[in-house]
Amino acid sequence: MKLWKTILTAAGLVVATGASAFAVRTDLVIGITLEPPHLDPTAGAAAAIDEVLYANVFEGLTRIGPNGEVLPDLAESWTISDDGKVYTFKLHIGVKFHDGTDFNADDVKFSLDRARADNSVNAQKGLFAAIDTVEVVDPATVKITLKNPQSSFLYNMGWGDAVIVAPETADTNKEKPVGTGPFRFQSWAKGSSITLIKSDTYWGAPVSLDKAEFRIVPDAAAAIPALLSGDVQAFPFFPDPDSVAQVKDDPRFKVVIGATEGETILSINNKKPPFDRLQVRQAISFALDRKAIIDGASAGLGVPIGSHMSPANKAYVDLTGLYPHNVERARELLKEAGLENGFKATLKLPPPPYARLGGEIIASQLRDVGIDLQIVPVEWAQWLDQVFTKKDYDLTIVSHTEPNDIDIYSRKDYYFNYDNPTFDKIIADLNLTSDEAKRMTLLGEAQKILADDAVVGFLYELPKAGVWDAKLEGFWENAPIQANDLTKVKWTE
Repeated sequence: MKLWKTILTAAGLVVATGASAFAVRTDLVIGITLEPPHLDPTAGAAAAIDEVLYANVFEGLTRIGPNGEVLPDLAESWTISDDGKVYTFKLHIGVKFHDGTDFNADDVKFSLDRARADNSVNAQKGLFAAIDTVEVVDPATVKITLKNPQSSFLYNMGWGDAVIVAPETADTNKEKPVGTGPFRFQSWAKGSSITLIKSDTYWGAPVSLDKAEFRIVPDAAAAIPALLSGDVQAFPFFPDPDSVAQVKDDPRFKVVIGATEGETILSINNKKPPFDRLQVRQAISFALDRKAIIDGASAGLGVPIGSHMSPANKAYVDLTGLYPHNVERARELLKEAGLENGFKATLKLPPPPYARLGGEIIASQLRDVGIDLQIVPVEWAQWLDQVFTKKDYDLTIVSHTEPNDIDIYSRKDYYFNYDNPTFDKIIADLNLTSDEAKRMTLLGEAQKILADDAVVGFLYELPKAGVWDAKLEGFWENAPIQANDLTKVKWTE
């Protein structure tokens, strides 16, 4: 029981005082580095879209939890046929979109058919390739039949690209997103912030926050001052690992270093000469000093990788020893490729500090073996247009934060321009295999092929450095997907 005391003032007024008179905060300002190009997770590849909207505004049939597990979401349960091809989902009833319209099985069919249509602009269209038909059984039941069994199907339905949208608002979600989540969109001050507010009609457990503003802080050097001033209370993905030491021992903040699914790579255009020659790509791999790159671009926090798999994944194979830093071997390979005098190329760098800082280091390392790189800084929208979409690049640096995405190397229109039928067959077999031991074997073989072919320069797994006010709890420690899930975030006093 709290003890209260009455204080008789000179004016004869009685005032009650006590700790419980202070209400717990329900507003939050979260710092993000990149502004989303738009606000529709089903129509863009930028991680910044999901970092604002996933689980907050939009929901899917399933969702990915903080440890990478598959959880029910708009589907409260499901059954799977004996042949593994038919999934019958029972949907929550009484769910409404933020515009007041009802959610039902028709919306699921619309969303999945839209995502896999010939004219789909979904950045992860491959997630839906195994779907044969989507049938509405009744308003609360939907049956999805696959062309073949797919062991990752429930996981795939938990991606941000697979969230459910309404036909009435699908075309306007880029500017005014309408979902079924615990927060609804309030405003977007472009170049400044995106604000979400609590949905009073949410079907699930209510969230603690009434308002969440995602403040865009593109300058990594401004992150610490923003925290110290109180203008921003949390950076779940802190943009400047070197600055973490400034607040690590400050009791006002929590500093949490976790893992991500972000394979940070030196991407190579495999069909563009001279990168279409194996010796050139291998020379690049030998020229890379991962330790120096990790120290300079991630404050030593990154974990080196030798293929496209997170070290936190149970299928991970350590292939970092395949290409040890060896300048002489790199020069020999360039000579074998007829390039003993070296060559010039461009390195397009998007805005994140890991890319800009890492690019300077890598350019210096490749210069040592005779590869003269012209660094071309680009904004995120330019990178998506020039590099990711049009494949107009030589080299670039990016962290692929999508989970379990080794299959991207089998996509014929993907920006690596990589083509290996043996690798494609392994991925096809993987999609048809549910036996865990066989899957581990196939994933190991896939990693080895990518490393042998030196498809890209594998650098390190992007660390998740989170810094937030010590009175906050509920943020994810790790990042199994690219999200800032606020459903459990709250102030403790």
